[in-house]
Amino acid sequence: MKIKDVRMLCVSRLHEPENQWIVGGIRAIKADGAIVIIDTDEGTTGIAESCAYGVPNLMREWVAYLKPMLIGLDPLDPSTPLPPHYRSWTYDCTVAGIDCALWDIKGKVAGKSVSELLTQGRGRKPLDHVRLYASSGCRYDWGVRPQQVIDEALGYIDQGYTAMKLRIGTEWSWNGVTVDRFLGLMRELAQTVRATGKQFDLAVDGNQRLTEEQAMPIAHELERLGFAWFEEPIPQAQVDGYARIAASVEMPITGGEQFTTVEQFRYYFEKKAYDIVQPDMGWCGLTEGMRIAEYAERYGVRVMPHNWHNGLMTMANAHYVAALPQPYMCELCMIQGPLQWAMLKDKPTIKDGILELPARPGLGVDIADDLETRFPYITGSWTLPIQRNDVMAAA
Repeated sequence: MKIKDVRMLCVSRLHEPENQWIVGGIRAIKADGAIVIIDTDEGTTGIAESCAYGVPNLMREWVAYLKPMLIGLDPLDPSTPLPPHYRSWTYDCTVAGIDCALWDIKGKVAGKSVSELLTQGRGRKPLDHVRLYASSGCRYDWGVRPQQVIDEALGYIDQGYTAMKLRIGTEWSWNGVTVDRFLGLMRELAQTVRATGKQFDLAVDGNQRLTEEQAMPIAHELERLGFAWFEEPIPQAQVDGYARIAASVEMPITGGEQFTTVEQFRYYFEKKAYDIVQPDMGWCGLTEGMRIAEYAERYGVRVMPHNWHNGLMTMANAHYVAALPQPYMCELCMIQGPLQWAMLKDKPTIKDGILELPARPGLGVDIADDLETRFPYITGSWTLPIQRNDVMAAA
């Protein structure tokens, strides 16, 4: 079997004004998708989604550049995948999509799911389902009605989800938000969730926007409130700061979604800066993702992938979670809009926050027809900066 063609489909969908979401000082105005397709001379086709943070039209250029190096290679040969090199998000996201598409081919040829292949020879069987956590908290505005995030959490509980991750809202300086005010909202959120009588885990993503001085008391109070984890509270390069925060609480401190190689995680492992690492298969690929998981296990660190954007990427990350030695949860973006699942011919079963992995080989899904016609790519950034007098009132 030889690779015959490699290409990328780039798709987009504008969010309706009421469905645009905000975090920090940006407003998301569209959803993007980048799908790698690898054809073979024997008729087997592999598909996967690259993380759109690599910029779809630029990744398509990388696919065209790398294509001559891949044509004629055996997709089943372990040496065929191109390694990430952490110098460029665009390049790494591109090769991650290629890598995951090759795993899709391997599964289809072997008649096994990707998660079965990932656990092969490791002395364990993969899960056939994965717990999802609702990821959002990106619509509350400190200047309008921050309690919107509480309404959102209650909505996810009603949908059957058992966990949610939220962000820290619009830019704090616009409305004089302090650590105390933020924690007041978190107390109200936790109290409201407890009053439902449902088991529902809460987590906070700081998006690297806090100082260590702000993050430390937040971590301690979130732990007291029973939050499940505190993600990327401070700028990523502050490894020692992460180590100090992690050492001060039992609640897991997490991060590393932008990292694409074991080498990038090394100092975080050695300094015990992360309790949970969050590589994204659309960013690092499944081959490197498994290497990262092996090193994490060696250091006693758990793995829970970052997963934003669309359904095809969710399938790669879900198979990854199902194959881990200590499976936990997979992130599911709740605000991506219709493109998220319209990308696939058939949406997998999700019930009560549990994704059932399809009983089919490879990633177990097919891309929908006429995607580029129905969702033509829109050039330009998926975000716009928010002007202070233009902050959107969350619906």
